[in-house]
Amino acid sequence: MTKKERVIRALNHKETDTVPYNISFTAQEYEIVNAYAGNKNYAESVGNHIHACWYEKPREEISGRPGYFKDEFGAIWNCTGADKNIGIIEEPLIPDLESRDYTLPPIDEIQCRESFQDQVSAAADKFIIGSIGFSMFERAWTLCGIENTLMSMLACPEELENLLDDICERNLRILDIMLEYDLDGIYFGDDWGQQKGMIMGPAHWRRFIKPRMKRMYEKAKGAGKFVSQHSCGDILEIFPDLIEIGLDCYQTFQPEIYDIMKVKREYGADLAFWGGISTQRVLSQGTPEEVTRETARTMSIMKKDGGYIAAPTHDVPHDVPPENVAAMVEVFQNQDKYLK
Repeated sequence: MTKKERVIRALNHKETDTVPYNISFTAQEYEIVNAYAGNKNYAESVGNHIHACWYEKPREEISGRPGYFKDEFGAIWNCTGADKNIGIIEEPLIPDLESRDYTLPPIDEIQCRESFQDQVSAAADKFIIGSIGFSMFERAWTLCGIENTLMSMLACPEELENLLDDICERNLRILDIMLEYDLDGIYFGDDWGQQKGMIMGPAHWRRFIKPRMKRMYEKAKGAGKFVSQHSCGDILEIFPDLIEIGLDCYQTFQPEIYDIMKVKREYGADLAFWGGISTQRVLSQGTPEEVTRETARTMSIMKKDGGYIAAPTHDVPHDVPPENVAAMVEVFQNQDKYLK
């Protein structure tokens, strides 16, 4: 069974010979684990089952300001904090939606196609996903600021809907280009959850986010692709909505937020889950023995009847000891030894 076949079978809620798995790293942790293993290609050699292809123009460094970057939308990011992959927006490009004069940048279709051609050709036998990050709410707040975006849901909802429609139309055009290539699925990134409950609440999510995600899901599903959705935090309240609009797989599935046994029991027939190994707790704070035990426990629970891709709950950050990464990889690669 190839890696692609294994993921497809899992997403179709069928058990597999081994549980498919995937690990990604922040740039800092990537260097840490490679150095620990004494192998500059260790991070690529762990046996990942998923190959992600992105349309994203490179960020521009800001001259004279180390750690500051401008993205293709014109937003300036301060990435001088502890984790260099994570930044904050210096100031909103749209300070007032009611007097917006900002237009989303055009898509560089030539660069997009060239990038996808190169990325797809490097997939080997993996399950290939086309990825759109910051796909709706996150794109809005990177342009407006998160406080203004949330306040606009009450203060100027029509203007916010106009911006979200523009974001959606741009994403749909990117999807048109992605779907020219031999992809297996489409992956959307957009954080909606907090540690407990949703950032904007389910009612506002249903008004502002759901209809536009539905349009994007429908385009992907209409082309016969699986749909995966990333959202950190607690979005349990909208699982039925996501199932309704066609979601196949939810990522990132944090065990410090969800009762994984209960969620698997209640939603496992309709949703596959990707994640489950906590970067917030066990990977960053546990011992290698605890990582081994928790990884095996989680996989043993979630593998029943398929519907599971084992993974850390996020890109592994720089505060995770490489010994803990190695312990998790050991379980992934030797499942007969560890899983019940």
